[in-house]
Order: sequence, then C-alpha cells, then structure tokens
Amino acid sequence: MDRYSRDVLAPGWQKAHLKKTRDVPAELDMVVEIDDYVGAVVGWEHGVVLLEDRRGKRRGFPFGPGFLLEGEPVALRPPLRQGTAKPKYTASGSRVGETPERAKVALPSRIYVEGRHDAELIEKIWGADLRHVGVVVEYLGGIDDLPAIVEEFRPEPGRRLGVLVDHLVPGSKESRITKQVYAAGYADTVKILGHEFIDIWQAVKPARIGRKAWPDVPRDVDFKKGTLAALGLPHDDQADIARGWQAILGRVESWRDLEPQLNTIVETLIDFVTQDHL
Repeated sequence: MDRYSRDVLAPGWQKAHLKKTRDVPAELDMVVEIDDYVGAVVGWEHGVVLLEDRRGKRRGFPFGPGFLLEGEPVALRPPLRQGTAKPKYTASGSRVGETPERAKVALPSRIYVEGRHDAELIEKIWGADLRHVGVVVEYLGGIDDLPAIVEEFRPEPGRRLGVLVDHLVPGSKESRITKQVYAAGYADTVKILGHEFIDIWQAVKPARIGRKAWPDVPRDVDFKKGTLAALGLPHDDQADIARGWQAILGRVESWRDLEPQLNTIVETLIDFVTQDHL
C-alpha cells in the first residue's frame, strides 16, 4: 500500500469533503433557507429573489450562492423566461386560486377614492382582490362632495363605506371634512383613511421614475403640471397630464412599487368594508 500515492498538498484537498453548490433556477413556492431565514419564493426582479416566511413576512436576497434547498447548498438563478405559466400571485401579493372564479355579485359596501388616477392605481394593484370579495371602487371627484355622498349612501352594518383621501394631515381641509362626517354619527360604518402625499402620484416610489425623490412643486403651482414640468414632460393641458400619468402608472407592476403607507391603507379599507360578509 502506497501511503503517498496522492499529493496531499494538491489544491482543493481542504474542501474535498464538502458538498458542491449546484445552480438551481428559482420557482414560485420553492422553499429555501438562507442565513437562518426560511421562506417560499414569491417573486423576483432586478437580481433579487423575494421570499415569504410562514408568518407572511417578506425579504429580498440577491440571486447566487448561499441558499439551502432540501438541505443541499444551491445557487439560486433567475428562471429562463420560457412558457406562459399562470402567475400564482396578484399584483397585490395575494395568492391566485388554482381554478378561475365565477363572477360575484357586488357587495352593497363601497370604497371611494378622490379621483380617476386613484381609482386606476387601486384597480391595477388590487383589482383582482376587489373582484374576489365583490367590492366596487368609485371616485368622489373631490373631497368637498364627501358629506353629501355619505348622506345619500346611508351607511349601516353590512353597507359600509371606506374612503381613501389625499393629503389627510392635521389642519387641512380634508381633516375638517373627515371630522364633519364622523360627527354626523357615521364613525362605526364609515372609515376615512388618508395618506400624507399631496397627490396619489407620490404614492409611487420615486425610484420607479428614475429619481431619488419626487419633485418639490411650489404651492402656487398646479401639482400635476409642476411635476411633469420638473420631469421634462409635456404639461400644457389635461391631455398632457393624462399621458404623463399613464407613463407613471405603466412603471407600476406590483405592491412593491408603492410606498408601504398606501399598501397598508388600502388593505385596511378592504378589510373594513368586507368584515360583515366574511
């Protein structure tokens, strides 16, 4: 027996006993472990794979080595863009059922938003969820119309009203109208929630339009026109505003492209208007 038949100093002997990492394309619902975090793959983009743990908390990790799949070391890679598999998650992050749903009769409860742009953004991200629970979104046309709409709607248990308001900050017109509605006795069947943004446009993360922050528009300048001007886009009339918004909306693909504040508000309103029907 030749004890020295192999060169013990040859490169690689130190790791010869270790398991080799293999490349694995990411798949939806694949469960992996990394840095003591265990989660299922729920999506990927821009070199990052998104994992969701059993509590519903999500974290993103760069593609590459460092993952464990069924106890084996793997390097997760972006999947090849082939086939037309049905997505398993909506834009809001909700699971899609295995079989198509039948159309549902709309609930008597409603969600109101201030304008068309708000409604279009809500539809793009939460449209599938809203159709699943049978909730219709309508728009006010302006916060000044809210008291009259509430009075005509006549909210009651089973017929709730959720309202999303722009720029709901202390001392604003929006906050005064909100207090007026609650003082009229609708606090139990109407929920008015608002974000701090001047307009729903700012609920889109500025990174989606290639900026670190939204333009600072002077208070005496129309917000939408001022924003488009700062972005170097046409801003002369309503048609320019409509085209500018569609360009912004086109950059939004899922809840990850929105500020967390808006995601929380919309989910809360959906829960509120459906709580009598669960």
